[in-house]
Amino acid sequence: MEDNKAPEEQSKSAFWKLRKKKVDEEEKQAKSWLREWIDALVFAFVAAAILRALIFGSYKIPTGSMEKDLLIGDFLIVSNLTYGPRTPMSICIPFTQICLPGVKLPWTRIPGFRDIERNDIIVFNIPWEVKPISQKTNYIKRAVGIAGDTLELRDKILFVNGEREDYHDGLQRFYTIQLNDRVRLSDAKMESVGAGSIGGEGRFIRQISATTYQVNMTETVADEVRSWPEVDSLSYYMFDENEPIYQYVQSSGNFSKAFRNHDHFSEIVVPFKGQEIVLSNQNWFIYQDLIERYENNSVERDGSNFIINGERTNTYTVKQNYYFAMGDNRDNSEDSRFWGFVPKDHIIGKAFIVWMSLDDNMIPRLNRVFHIID
Repeated sequence: MEDNKAPEEQSKSAFWKLRKKKVDEEEKQAKSWLREWIDALVFAFVAAAILRALIFGSYKIPTGSMEKDLLIGDFLIVSNLTYGPRTPMSICIPFTQICLPGVKLPWTRIPGFRDIERNDIIVFNIPWEVKPISQKTNYIKRAVGIAGDTLELRDKILFVNGEREDYHDGLQRFYTIQLNDRVRLSDAKMESVGAGSIGGEGRFIRQISATTYQVNMTETVADEVRSWPEVDSLSYYMFDENEPIYQYVQSSGNFSKAFRNHDHFSEIVVPFKGQEIVLSNQNWFIYQDLIERYENNSVERDGSNFIINGERTNTYTVKQNYYFAMGDNRDNSEDSRFWGFVPKDHIIGKAFIVWMSLDDNMIPRLNRVFHIID
C-alpha cells in the first residue's frame, strides 16, 4: 500500500506545482498588463500637460464681450507657440487651478513665431486680480493697441496713431433709435436683422421712451436700420464726456480714475519696454498699477514729487511691453478702458480655432465647428 501511495502523492504534488506555476504566470501577465496601462496613462497625462502648457490650450467663452466674433459656449484652441509659451510659474496640479500657495517658480518665455500684432485676439491672465499671474482668470479680447501705439477714444470711436481703428464685421456698439411715430420696435425685428443682445437673454432692445430705443448693432446693421421709413434718427448711445461712469465696480481700478467714462479718453501711449515716463499728478493713475503692481516697485508721493524704491525721481523706465485690450461687443465688455494695460508677462496665447460650440440649451452649433478665428 505504501508503495502505491507514494506515486499518488508525487502526482498530486506535481499537479499543484504546475497549478501554482500557471497561477503565478497569470498573475504576472495581469500585473504586466496593468503596469502597461498605468504607464500609458501616466505618459498620456504628462504629454497632455506638456502640450497644454507649451503648445496649445483649450478655453471656453463664458461671456458675450467678443460677440459676434466669439459666442458664449464656444470652445477654443489657443496657440501658446505663436507668441512663445511661458514655462511654469507655479507648482500646480495639471488641468486644475489647484496650486501650492505662496510658491513662485523662476520662469521665462520661450521664443515664439512672432510678436503680438494689432487686432490679434489674445488670451491672457486678467491683470487686476490679486493672485500669482498664472492663477489669475483667463480673459479673451482683441489687442487694439500694441506697445508704442498712441490711442484716443473720441465719442466711442477708437483712433490708433491718429487714424480710425480698422473695421471688422463683429464690432458692435450701442445706438439710440428715435422713431418718427408711435410704432413699437420689437425684439424679434431687431434679432431678424442681426442686432446683438442687450439687457439679458432674448432681449434685443431697451425702451427708453415711447419712441426711443437703445439697440446693440454693428455698423452694417445700423446702416440697414437707418434706412427704415419709421426711423427718424439713429446715433451712438454714449455718456457725456464729463459724466463719471464706473460701470464695472469689481475691476474699475486706478486706471479708470484717470478718465471720466469708457466712451472717451484723451491720447495715451501704450507703454513699451525702455520707455521713459515723466510722472505727474495728472498721469499718475494711468501708470500706478504698472509701476507698483506689475513691475513691483515701492512708490511714495510727496506733493507733485515721487519717491520710487527710496529714490526721489519724477521719471520711470518701463521694464516690459504692454497692450490695450478691448472687446468687440464694446458696450458689453469689461476691458482695458476700466483696468488699464495688459503686461506681456500676462499673455497666454493667440486664439486660433473654435473646435466646438454649444448654445444655451447645450445643442451643438455645427456651423461654428472648426471656425477659424481672425
